[in-house]
Amino acid sequence: EENAKNSVESQRRLNPIMKEVVKKEIIKWLDVGIIYPISDSVWVSHVQCVPKKGGRTVVANEKNELIPTRAVTGWRICMDYRKLNKATRKDHFPLPFIDQMLDRLAGKEFYCFCNSGTLVTDVVYDVSTPGYEQNIETNVPTSY
Repeated sequence: EENAKNSVESQRRLNPIMKEVVKKEIIKWLDVGIIYPISDSVWVSHVQCVPKKGGRTVVANEKNELIPTRAVTGWRICMDYRKLNKATRKDHFPLPFIDQMLDRLAGKEFYCFCNSGTLVTDVVYDVSTPGYEQNIETNVPTSY
């Protein structure tokens, strides 16, 4: 929006473990090309780490009672974009209609959907059509 107020939020303190997690993840995102460095911005949001929860483990407390707990298997990096989202013009059609997506997939022989933190792929192959190599739809970063 044109009349939106800029927001520059200072970074919250992170403990050394979380700071190292953020550093490694940022370097990975830079290498892959998901993000790029900028020197000056009027929109800055802080970074936060939250634990990834693994399976349940059972631990005995001081009264020898068994307590189910979740094991932390790693960390997930989150950004707080609430102020930026308030200033962003809303998209009235953000997702494709499901019937249109199903029409695109109808009659195809192979489907492949991959969603990863560093790679998002959407590939549809129609091998029943002669020259199916030209019918490949993909959304893959070209930096690989």
